[in-house]
Amino acid sequence: MATAVIGVGSIGKTVAQLLVSGGEPVVLASRDQSQATALAKELGGSASATSVGDAIAQADAVVFAVWFDTMKELITEHADLLAGKVVIDPSNPISLEGGTVSRTLPDGQSAGEVIASLLPSGAHFAKAFGTLTAGQLAEGAHRVPQPAVLFYATDDDQAAATTERLITTAGFAPVKAGGVTASLRIEVFGDLHTMGGLDGKLVTAEEANAAISA
Repeated sequence: MATAVIGVGSIGKTVAQLLVSGGEPVVLASRDQSQATALAKELGGSASATSVGDAIAQADAVVFAVWFDTMKELITEHADLLAGKVVIDPSNPISLEGGTVSRTLPDGQSAGEVIASLLPSGAHFAKAFGTLTAGQLAEGAHRVPQPAVLFYATDDDQAAATTERLITTAGFAPVKAGGVTASLRIEVFGDLHTMGGLDGKLVTAEEANAAISA
């Protein structure tokens, strides 16, 4: 089967490009289906486009590359299709009003924990693909001699295995930050996010593991 990428904004487009380049079959979807169709045509290869519901149904893993509030709505709308799927959440609970980035959740609460609590029984959740900007994802993939790290967080073995495979396919080294409660560390302002404690720096696996333990 394939990986569905829901949302074709900057993050969704970049993740899809990296996965397709790595040989992963990708099904794209967007609320404006014409945008997903255009991107699939641009990417070629193993990329295709369909509706959100059909993309989820066709996929083993679903990357919701949309805003946090939109992701909550889509999970509620398509909950019956998500049981048994690996659901990957790159979202950050932020507002950009007035040109200032601010969190939209209370201190100590992560988007990852909120999303995980909304999923149906049998879904496999992981927080991933949200620690770097789209530009960093595009430029940092397949770095040599040591690949750059993408952190992820999960309590689920199936989600971990799938997420590690997709991160590797995208050209990065997967490093687990912890369980779902560690989502806060890899979201914006978290100490393992490039806009938080890493100050925009891409790190190696050695540096990442040192940061996790710090």
